Amino acid sequence: MTPRPTTLDRLQREDGTALIIALMATMLLTALGMTLVLTSNTETMISGNYRNSQEALYAADAAVERVVQDLLLIPRWNDILAGNTSIAPACSGVTTFYPVSSTLSGFTDSTTSPAIPNTANTINLLSATCNLQKATDTLNLWGTNNPVWRLFSYGRMQDVLPNNAIDSNIYMAVWVADDPADNDGNPAADANGTLTLHAEAYGASGTRKVIEVTVARTSSTEIERGQIAQRGQEELNQRARKAAVQTPGKGLSNMQMGVRPGGLVVQ
Repeated sequence: MTPRPTTLDRLQREDGTALIIALMATMLLTALGMTLVLTSNTETMISGNYRNSQEALYAADAAVERVVQDLLLIPRWNDILAGNTSIAPACSGVTTFYPVSSTLSGFTDSTTSPAIPNTANTINLLSATCNLQKATDTLNLWGTNNPVWRLFSYGRMQDVLPNNAIDSNIYMAVWVADDPADNDGNPAADANGTLTLHAEAYGASGTRKVIEVTVARTSSTEIERGQIAQRGQEELNQRARKAAVQTPGKGLSNMQMGVRPGGLVVQ
């Protein structure tokens, strides 16, 4: 009869050691694999958020450029600062609130409650105007010259050009207000030919970018544009011009001049 092994004998044996090592190695490799998957997913999310952020920033800048073209065609900027009295929802904490300009941009959507791209949420632009106005009034940086914001332009980036030439569904909105630097105490009237634009762009994953710009009317048909937000000092002296469209004619190939009246012949 074989004697039963003692506890010490069992501890000294190496039976099953390979199985334990294999299981530990498998657990280690599994942990490394999960770490790699999480890292790759995190990097993908970071790059996606950065892409959405940059796309929204450029969309907000494009919205400003689009609005500038409309401002060139409006002779009286006071018409923009006049509010639409037919649309005046409640805005607590704000005495006078007409959120939509009576003269809108040529770039407008069919609704002021659009869906945010790639989400199930919507944004109410009238409520956004209320929040913007309350934030401005709370800061109260200019007293009686505080800007009174009017929604002027809103729509999707892909609708800026026809036939969906732009592959971007970011939503853009631009508000217009009198420049507080004119110091006339009347934010509903333009006294120095200068307006303040507040542009916002809404993208996927809750992306939101804001740009504020001042534009000034000059003696010609151009508008001087200065950026006072993220884009920095290099934007301060940029100009947006409205130039006549010219169609090239036939190339000049031969010129003769004679002494007879009307003797200039161009071929």
